[in-house]
This record gives sequence, structure tokens and C-alpha cells, in this order.
Amino acid sequence: MASSTVEVADVFRRYGEAYREQHGGALSTVQRHAMSAIERCRTAALGGHVEQCDDCGHQRVSYNSCRNRNCPKCQSLARAQWLADRQAELLDVPYFHVVFTVPDEVAVIAFQNKPVVYDILFQAAAETLRRIAADPAHLGAEIGFLGVLHTWGQNLLHHPHLHCLVPGGGISPDGSRWVACKPGFFLPVRVLSRLFRGVFLPHLERAFTAGRLNFFSDLELLREWPAFLRHLAPARRADWVVYAKRPFAGPSQVLTYVGRYTHRIAISNSRLVAIDNGKVRFRWKTYRQDGQHGTMTLTADEFIRRFLIHVLPDGFHRIRYFGFLCNRQRQSKLAQCRELLGMKRDAAAVAPILRPDYRALHLSRTGTSLTLCPVCRHGTMVVIEVLVQAGKRRWVCDTS
Repeated sequence: MASSTVEVADVFRRYGEAYREQHGGALSTVQRHAMSAIERCRTAALGGHVEQCDDCGHQRVSYNSCRNRNCPKCQSLARAQWLADRQAELLDVPYFHVVFTVPDEVAVIAFQNKPVVYDILFQAAAETLRRIAADPAHLGAEIGFLGVLHTWGQNLLHHPHLHCLVPGGGISPDGSRWVACKPGFFLPVRVLSRLFRGVFLPHLERAFTAGRLNFFSDLELLREWPAFLRHLAPARRADWVVYAKRPFAGPSQVLTYVGRYTHRIAISNSRLVAIDNGKVRFRWKTYRQDGQHGTMTLTADEFIRRFLIHVLPDGFHRIRYFGFLCNRQRQSKLAQCRELLGMKRDAAAVAPILRPDYRALHLSRTGTSLTLCPVCRHGTMVVIEVLVQAGKRRWVCDTS
């Protein structure tokens, strides 16, 4: 299959049923649902509508999307809506991108205890940033930030890490002024790394003693407390990876950049090269070899297995907000930040957020109109028939 037509959905449609038959006992309900949604996305199975140009009469059929958060084809609109919601929250300060990564000893525990350990990752990273930022020796201020969980590497293997977007400064303890960070420098990475380790491991140990961790297969021995402690011993001595990227030039770059991370899934359709002879070939980049690009070939079975590793449990929030950006006080705290920074009162920042129509979002993201006739280029595409899913009544527009 040529690269111009290769999609993750094609892999599931070709090989998904065989995968279910062979590995069905190991599949969770949410993984099964994700597979089914991706297979049916933008096909007649989900229904759709027929549009006709009101000028030249050209017709086209558009099928509905599955809207599953694991579907590569359904993230663009979700990302655009999220970015539109965040636009009014930007502050006129530098922004920093900080990445927290756990060592292998923790990652293997996370693989078998995803909700519990991923929650700890959020908690530990947030506590680390807030405690060091509040220390007068570093910043001495209340900060706000968002965290986005990623669980994959370029090879689709399990690699949990947290991307945090942090404004460069915060509110002074008495609330009277904005405390700016040093130019080009947010917080010391080495201090962040050590505190992150020191916060994370006690959280993990408490989860163990509370009986919230489960171990099976190769990790079954970790059910015993002494074995659990021995397993974590190397992680206690290792330097945990915390990486702070260079600050953005200004808030205008922030949303464009962070949009790459917020609604990304394990692999996009654009990285797929070919599907043939029961194998899937895709592009990848190895960070351990100076970011060299290449292609990787996996059996379809292994490709599906790796993809499904990153399907999160239902109800798990992979984007979370902390500090003065937390949901319960975001609007009041942002208003305070804007006042302390001397930012002009922006009507968009105080007005209720109205979600744009999906067609307007598509136009703003791609520059192409969904309503303009692609043939005559001046007529408008109008819905004349709704294609419903099997078992539902059909609706047809009477244009007479």
C-alpha cells in the first residue's frame, strides 16, 4: 500500500480481527473500543451526509469521524478547539518547556500500573516545580503550568514522560507583584531532578503499602516488599532526567509549539510508509544517535501491540493544570497576573469562551474552506441528505 494512503486505520482493518482472536484475553475494554473506533472512523459504518453545491450541483459524501482520542484522524479538530480555548490565557512573559522522565525501573512498574503511576508522575512533577519555584533562593513565587502526559518513544515502546509548559515567573507570596525569572533561565535542572526523584519514590512506596500496585508475569516477585525495594535501589542512586528547553521568544510562539504535544498520539498517519506482507513500515527518529532519521519495520501484530500500549484508561486526564492555572482559580488568578504584568485589558480574555464552529476551525488551521465548492470554487456546499448508521431512520432534505 502506497505511503500516500497508509493509515493506522488500514492496519487495524487488515489485521485487527486476527489480533483480537489471538490476544483477545489480554485486551481491555477501552483498547477494544479504540480499535473499533479507528476501524470505523470516516466510513459508512458511522453514517455521514451528502453535500451538493448550490451553484454547479457538484456532490460529495462525507462520513462521520469517531472522535476517539486515540484516533490519528480525529486529533486535528480537538487540538484546534483546545488551542482556541487557551488563546486568551497567554501571559506576556517568556514560556519554558520542562520535561520529566522516569527511569527504567519505574517505567516497568508503570507499564503494569498505568493509572496509579501516571497519577504519581503528575503529582511529583507538580510538587517539584511548585516547591522549588516557591523557594526564595530560586524564584520565591507561586507559578502556574500545564502538564501533558506522553507514554511513547519514536519506536512506539513504553516511555512515560511529562511535558510541562511553564510561564517564566509567578505571583509574589503577598500577591503584590509579578516575580520574573532570570532571562533565559527558569529553574536549576539539577535541583529539579533530585527533588523529583525524592518526591516520586515516596509516593510510589505509599502506593505499594496501600495495595494499589499489582504485579504479574516477569514482575511477580515485586509483590514482596524487600524485592520491591531492591528493584528500586538503582533508581535511588541514578540521576533522573529533567530537561528544560530554551524559552520561547514570546507568547505568540507558545500555542503553535504546545499544539504539537497536547493532542499527539503514539504515531501519526504521516509517519507510516507502507503496509505489506503482514508488516508495517514507518519513519522514526533515534535521539540516542544525534536525532538520525530512519525507517522501522514491525510485524502488524507487534505494531498493533505497541500502539495499544498507549491507549489510556477511560476518564484519565492526560492534560492537567496546576498552580495559578488550576481549574478552580484560573480566571481570577490570570486576571491578577495580567494586572501585575500591566497587560492591557483584553476583551477576549474576560469574555466567555465560545467554541468556534468546526468549519471555522478547519479554515483557520488549514486555510481551506469546507463550505466552498471544490469544483466551481464559488458555490456553497449544502447538506442535502444525512446518511445514518444502520438501523436508524434516514433523513433526506426536500429541495423542491
